Amino acid sequence: MQIVEANREKPYLGLKLKLDQREMSQLMADSNLPAPRVQQSSRGMATGVMTLALVTAFHRLIGLLDDQQDIPILAPIIQKEIIYRLLVGDQGTRLRQIASAGSQSHQIARAIDWLKTNFTQPLRVEELAEQARMSSSTFHHHFRSMTALSPLQYQKQLRLQEARRLMLAERMDAANAAFQVGYESPSQFSREYNRLFGAPPLRDIINLRQMAAAE
Repeated sequence: MQIVEANREKPYLGLKLKLDQREMSQLMADSNLPAPRVQQSSRGMATGVMTLALVTAFHRLIGLLDDQQDIPILAPIIQKEIIYRLLVGDQGTRLRQIASAGSQSHQIARAIDWLKTNFTQPLRVEELAEQARMSSSTFHHHFRSMTALSPLQYQKQLRLQEARRLMLAERMDAANAAFQVGYESPSQFSREYNRLFGAPPLRDIINLRQMAAAE
C-alpha cells in the first residue's frame, strides 16, 4: 500500500478485518446465496468497489466500540453481513476461490506463504508443485494467474525487497545484504536489484535517504 496524504491534523486511518473462513464456508454452502455480481480472473490481489451497504456495515461495527456491552451479540452478526456482501460483490468469485479449502487457489496461497517464510532458500519449483499437489506446468500456470509472476520471479522480489530493507533500515552493505537474502553472486544481485528498483543498490539507498531527509 501507499499513503499519499497524511499529517497530524488529518491522519491516515486504516482498518483490517480478518475474515472467518468457517463463516465463509457456511455462507457458501447456503443454497440461497446469490452469485457474485461480476466474474473475474483468478488473480490473487485486486481492488473492488466499496458499496454504501458495505461501508455502512463497517461503520456499525466500529460504532460498537462506543457500546462495548453490545459487542458479543452484535459484532458476529455484523461481521457475517460483511462476509455476505463481499461474497456477492464484484470480488466474490475470488473470495470464494480463496476460501475453498483444497481448491487450486488455496493450494497456491499455501505455496506463497511457504515462499515468504523460506525465500532465502534455494527454490525447487518441482518440490513446491508437489506440495501443492499439482504438476509443474499446472502449478506455474495457477501461480502466475494469482501473482502475475513466476515462482522464481516472486522469490526474487521477496529477496530484493528484504535486501533493500536491510540496507536502508539496518545500514548493511550491499554484499552482506545480498548474501543474507540468499544471493551467491554480488554481480547478479546488483543486476536484478537495478532491474527492479531502477538504480544500483548504493545509489538507490542514497536516493531514498535523501528523499527521507528532504521530507
